[in-house]
Amino acid sequence: MSFLNKSTAVKGVSRRGFLRLGATGAVGLAASTALALPSGSFQVADLRGTLNASTHGVKPHPSSDQSDALQSAINKAAKDGKVLFLPAGRYVVRQLNLPSNTAICGVPGQTQLVYQGTGTLLAAHGATRVSLEDLVLDGGKRPISEQYRGLVDLTRVDELRLRGLTLLGSSRSAISAISSNGEISGCSISGAAHAGIWSMEANGLSIRDNVIHDCGNGGILVHRWTKGPDGTHVRGNRIDRIAARDGGTGQNGNGINIFRADNVIVADNSVSDCAFSAIRGNSASNLHIRGNTCLRSGEVAVFSEFAFDGAIITNNIIDGAALGISITNLDHGGRTCVCTGNIIRNLVNKAPYEPEGLDFGIGIQAEADTTVTGNVIENAETIGIVVGWGPYMRNVIASQNIIRETPMGIAVSVAPGAGGAVLTQNVFDGVTKGGIVAHEWTKPVSGDLAHEGAEEWPRLLIRDNQLIVGQRA
Repeated sequence: MSFLNKSTAVKGVSRRGFLRLGATGAVGLAASTALALPSGSFQVADLRGTLNASTHGVKPHPSSDQSDALQSAINKAAKDGKVLFLPAGRYVVRQLNLPSNTAICGVPGQTQLVYQGTGTLLAAHGATRVSLEDLVLDGGKRPISEQYRGLVDLTRVDELRLRGLTLLGSSRSAISAISSNGEISGCSISGAAHAGIWSMEANGLSIRDNVIHDCGNGGILVHRWTKGPDGTHVRGNRIDRIAARDGGTGQNGNGINIFRADNVIVADNSVSDCAFSAIRGNSASNLHIRGNTCLRSGEVAVFSEFAFDGAIITNNIIDGAALGISITNLDHGGRTCVCTGNIIRNLVNKAPYEPEGLDFGIGIQAEADTTVTGNVIENAETIGIVVGWGPYMRNVIASQNIIRETPMGIAVSVAPGAGGAVLTQNVFDGVTKGGIVAHEWTKPVSGDLAHEGAEEWPRLLIRDNQLIVGQRA
């Protein structure tokens, strides 16, 4: 007699119960198999409650408008708490509005939303959660309406997740996020007429591991309407070829620009070929700029300026700029900085505008309550370090720096009203116009104070500096 023909229960399981158990086990095995499939598989999406847009009237087409069908699918998926999956293909759409709990994902590099004009491409206003992943968003340089700032335009989104997006050809910014928090990561952005990513009034946004290039006015902008806490982290991004299409003397043309936003970290980014600054902090307190690589900046590579109180600029590599690092504007309250461990080289006396004071080709400028220590400055066409400007100098330390192949090592202000400075244990190699020279504004008024004559300036402590003559690489 076969096992299945036994009328008696085997270990308490009847034939009918065994068959039910077998069916349940088969379903469990199928589910386990599906969960083991790659994350892009339809089985996984189905198990996780995904709504497939193609089953709701959304069809890829080279020219047919899919806006109404896609908006309906977005609304339904958000209402049902599901992820909307868009299969590979080209979807021509006009403005799509993203309600709370919107989650849209596509096939990486193959799901393309093409903006046909009218409003903007994707907009969310006052949503609790918005997630967009693995979509190509093509603006086609088509006009975006005045009320929108970006091809993806977000206002007051509490939990934002933009991951793996490719954004092309926005006639404004690619992504605009106002009063929104969350994450923008792993995106590729190019050809935006204004900025790649523009954040306004954030509270803890993370912008990381994005690639941004060939934008008209900025790479990543972290701004606020009024100065205050922001806390955005800008990490691990690659930014290249940022122009200053709208002109100015630094308002545009910056790879990363922090404006009025306090408590921001800018770390481990690679920024090259910007018309003005690689990293520019303007009226940004408690700004931390560390471990960045800044290449071929058109003006100041790293800037902490105007009404800031507190900055750390450390362990950056700067190669090619008109001015390496500028920590200035005591006249506007700019003060308190640690500038250490930076490598700064190849500073040229050439910028997008004429200098107002000293020539360009300077390694570091510092004015107030600042320590400049342990930096290496090489091949600056004018001066290695400028300490103070006219009366705007207070409590500056410039010590243990190496300055080589530069006409003048350090220019220090002794103009009426200038405060004190400590200039000690610096090494000057290959300077031709003096290691340390006192200045009244642009005018040199001393010989080489690294050699003799420092006692004439009682507010300056100058000692233990070393001049190396005749040594070359």
